[in-house]
Amino acid sequence: MASFQYFVASSLDGFIATVGDNLDWLLQFDGFDGGQDSYDAFMADVGSIAMGGGTYAWLREHEPATWPYPDTPCWVFTHHEHSAPKGANVSFARGDVREAADDLTDQAGGRNVWVVGGGDLAAQFADAGLLDELIVSVIPVVLGSGKPLLPMKGPTPPLELTSSRTLGRGIVELRYRFPGRT
Repeated sequence: MASFQYFVASSLDGFIATVGDNLDWLLQFDGFDGGQDSYDAFMADVGSIAMGGGTYAWLREHEPATWPYPDTPCWVFTHHEHSAPKGANVSFARGDVREAADDLTDQAGGRNVWVVGGGDLAAQFADAGLLDELIVSVIPVVLGSGKPLLPMKGPTPPLELTSSRTLGRGIVELRYRFPGRT
């Protein structure tokens, strides 16, 4: 059965982007040891993507000529009107994430669903009891403020740490299971 996974990078103080969606703090770490291997292994098990509208807009602005997930069905959760890149399998959704969960699972074809970009979207999946796993690469930078990693209605029961590993340049990858999810 497909797992809903939130695979993300975060600053030490729990932010995934600055208030203005600047990612320079993260991009300075491109090419760190183990980073590409971790991403490639993760993506090998991804069958569909749930993406926040802000992340989609950021990708279209910063990579207008390419779509980074050409072979993976992607659902963009947004309140705005967008168009899909030519040749991309992109659908747009509004409303409660529970309404799209079965479609995301079906399109994943037995593989996992990546909840990408946007702590708000990941929090919606978590608050709905749909998020199975948090995989966070903690980047050794303090932002002081920004977009939170996972702004859930809390507190939550303790998450189960299933693995941790040190990657290059002081980055630590942590994998947590949400309670009650198999």
